[in-house]
Amino acid sequence: MDWMSYRKIYFSISGIIIMLGLISIALWGFNIGIDFKGGTIAEYKFENPISTEDTTQKLKDKDITVASIQETGDKSYIFKLEALDTEGKNRLEEVVKGIDDKAEELRFESVGPSIGPELVKKTVYALLISAGGILLWIAYQFKSLRFGTSAVLAMLHDTLVVLGAFSIFGHFFGAEIDFLFASALLTVLSFSVHDTIIVYDRIRETMRKEGGSIYDLANKATTETLTRSFNNSITIVFMLLALVLLGGSSIKWFAMALMIGTISGTYSSPFVAVPLLVVWENIHNKFKKK
Repeated sequence: MDWMSYRKIYFSISGIIIMLGLISIALWGFNIGIDFKGGTIAEYKFENPISTEDTTQKLKDKDITVASIQETGDKSYIFKLEALDTEGKNRLEEVVKGIDDKAEELRFESVGPSIGPELVKKTVYALLISAGGILLWIAYQFKSLRFGTSAVLAMLHDTLVVLGAFSIFGHFFGAEIDFLFASALLTVLSFSVHDTIIVYDRIRETMRKEGGSIYDLANKATTETLTRSFNNSITIVFMLLALVLLGGSSIKWFAMALMIGTISGTYSSPFVAVPLLVVWENIHNKFKKK
């Protein structure tokens, strides 16, 4: 099948999705979680196990933002909440006592952000260094800077898709940017590059055996790897969808970030990274003729 003849459509789809995300980021920004802006940590011990889902909903009904509720064992639970003043603490205790009037407060303290500005800056530097390393390594392995640059651009594509989606989800559904989201984003980037290298490797293998233009090689490689990539990704998506629907509030948005990144990465490898190679080759050939 002539996949590359539709490359303008692929780029248009990606452009529209990324543009919507960038507009959302510009208008609404992100819903920053407690890991980045700090808040309150409270720990309570109950006589009987409690439902974290029901407790979260009750706290939200009292206008208390909940980052997570984690069981620590022995019927004790840690509440990670927005920064609470005296009135906020009274509302929290009202909810806790409503669940169990014999609940015992073990800890209540205000905390600063666990991911501070310096750590964010170092993380950005690390991502830039790793992206540069990926670019150079792929360029070395495939003997062309075009392969490395196209892979990094596809990785940037997936990053923007996930960030844009979470800006929209944060505005309409309260999704937060927290430590779990950062972990999910890094996982998505590794998945994206891995899937892209599989297609590139097939292009290189066919080029050595049969030769031909990059256009024909890209079509052949996409046809040979697409079914495998789709089958591999769909099993991951089913698992993540189950976590989104049944996993509870503590990992719901983590699983959602992974799911969006998996779908985007599966799409970007054959329909962004490979068409970029074809476009680059066409531009190179035009300048060569001149």
